[in-house]
Amino acid sequence: MKIYTKTGDRGETALYGGQRVAKDDARVSAYGTVDEANAAVGMARAALQTDQTETDQTDLQTDLDATLAHLQNALFDVGADLATPLDSRYRANIAAIDEADIRHLEATIDRYEAGLEPLQAFILPGGHPASAALQLARATIRRAERETVALARHDQINPHVGVFLNRFSDLLFVLARAVNTNAGHSETRWHVKGRDRPE
Repeated sequence: MKIYTKTGDRGETALYGGQRVAKDDARVSAYGTVDEANAAVGMARAALQTDQTETDQTDLQTDLDATLAHLQNALFDVGADLATPLDSRYRANIAAIDEADIRHLEATIDRYEAGLEPLQAFILPGGHPASAALQLARATIRRAERETVALARHDQINPHVGVFLNRFSDLLFVLARAVNTNAGHSETRWHVKGRDRPE
């Protein structure tokens, strides 16, 4: 099968089940942004894997990679959920997001946050390349959440998806902090204009 199908050359794409919609349809925008976030999570994984060899990876690095791999798969689940209308008979074929998925994210947030210093101020993205990539993924997921809210105004969607994306962005923020802590990068706080920002 060739990678190019030419079926989208006129600005349309197919939802799961074959329904044709415009490529700028709200549903396509939402799951497209989820895919974008997944790519940023992949960048974070790649940065962590090139950091050290397998023989001298820390337990936290190994755990982080497993967590990020799980999250990448979960984002494909979200994409499939958004790409399949609630009235489609094909929903029986997907693993729809549910409350258990949300609880898993919350438990993962709590587990990683327990190893971090309490946050005292807003911090700037940066530090370790993997941390910066996770912050990019976090901001992208926030956009996906906004687009999902917009989609839900005129089309029925799985209500768990929006909650899942909200928790997901929180988890990415915590993981970005965990990466920097593990790598020995200090966090850079936001300096407010006219108050404590160095000139």
